[in-house]
Amino acid sequence: HKANADQYPIDPTYYQAEVALGEHGRYGQKSGKGFYKYEKGDRKRYDDPEAIEILRKRAAELQIPQVAHTEEEVVERCLYPLINEGFKILEEGIVMRAADIDVVWTSGYGFPRWRGGPMHYAEAIGLKKVLDGMLKYKDRFGPMHWEPSKLLVELATSGKTIAQWEKARG
Repeated sequence: HKANADQYPIDPTYYQAEVALGEHGRYGQKSGKGFYKYEKGDRKRYDDPEAIEILRKRAAELQIPQVAHTEEEVVERCLYPLINEGFKILEEGIVMRAADIDVVWTSGYGFPRWRGGPMHYAEAIGLKKVLDGMLKYKDRFGPMHWEPSKLLVELATSGKTIAQWEKARG
């Protein structure tokens, strides 16, 4: 991460969790431990108090207060930027249909199939809710990762569905 520091936000604490774990030889599944422990030949993750202690110490060194987040905030902060990127690649013509994005995520990345993929999920909870969340986090964290795509803004404010937009686009 130090080699690519210019690609990260100005906030020096941004990637410190990964740096701290790396300093202790914790590289994830390939080393058998990272944020979690992994048993050899098993991809299942196990909670690891040692990792938590490493992260607590680094946070204390950097004077980063521990903050409790709601489950809803964790979901929003993980999924809304992902959904927004989906809208960007739709508007740029990189993919033709939102369903293609959903197939990649449900078949290739383990997104819960019962949610239908990130784009389907966005419509299920409401594009206006996604847009409002993006704007809320943009105000809190700045535009990196939180600047809503033009297409998301257009659909959320007009009330059109992705399918209607795809049909009109042709």
